[in-house]
Amino acid sequence: MKKWLVLVLLFSPVFLSGCAEIQSGEVGVKRSLGKISEIPLNAGWHVYNPLITQIEIWDIKTQELKEQAQVPSSEGLISTLDVSVLFNVPATQAALVRKTVGYYYRDTILEPYVREAIRNIVSGYEVKALYSEKGRGEITVKILSHLKDKLDSRGIIIQDVLLRDVKLPASFSMSIEAKLRAEQESLQKEFELQKAKKDAEIEVARAEGVAKANKVITGSVTATFIKYLWVKGMQNSQSQVVYVPTEANLPILESKRWDLLENAKTA
Repeated sequence: MKKWLVLVLLFSPVFLSGCAEIQSGEVGVKRSLGKISEIPLNAGWHVYNPLITQIEIWDIKTQELKEQAQVPSSEGLISTLDVSVLFNVPATQAALVRKTVGYYYRDTILEPYVREAIRNIVSGYEVKALYSEKGRGEITVKILSHLKDKLDSRGIIIQDVLLRDVKLPASFSMSIEAKLRAEQESLQKEFELQKAKKDAEIEVARAEGVAKANKVITGSVTATFIKYLWVKGMQNSQSQVVYVPTEANLPILESKRWDLLENAKTA
């Protein structure tokens, strides 16, 4: 009996102790006899008595909360937003969050505040603000500011708010498509008008060139030049039809070889 008592006393610290492993990016929150320690446990191995002490492992890395919400605009049109909220609980704030909110703080306060911020802020904008880059930027900034005001003092740090996707109402999407189609048609007509004007300018320039050329040709044609062309043509061709102007302005039809004409002259 004494031997068993000795063995129990020797090995009781082993059976009555626990060991917790805390990795990088985590801290431990220790609770002993219902009291939560203000000092977080850093990464490493920690031995404790499980009968009176519990250690909770808290993730202090950046985390993402995804939220999809259907929200009305100021006109009453329903849009669907996919929002991501980046947050973390710093090591120095883990004990505070555990005391005031609890381990499941995401469900308790984070998600409700995110939903409230999305609905309250987006409802103050027209639906076209969700279509523009400027409008989406303003909305994300306001949601971020709202969440920081609500949660920073509670020990939850909001790092950023991202608007991942926006599904606009069907009626608004159709009106946007119609507007874009009308703009494309207007641009096409403007292009055709400019092309028609340019083609007309080209035709006018071409006609002016022809008129100037005809004027030059008309000014250079004389009776002597016509006789020269007739004689040259008779020399270069076996047989052809040539109109020769006469003193009475009546053409004489010639269709003879140049050598026949010469023989006729000598005869």
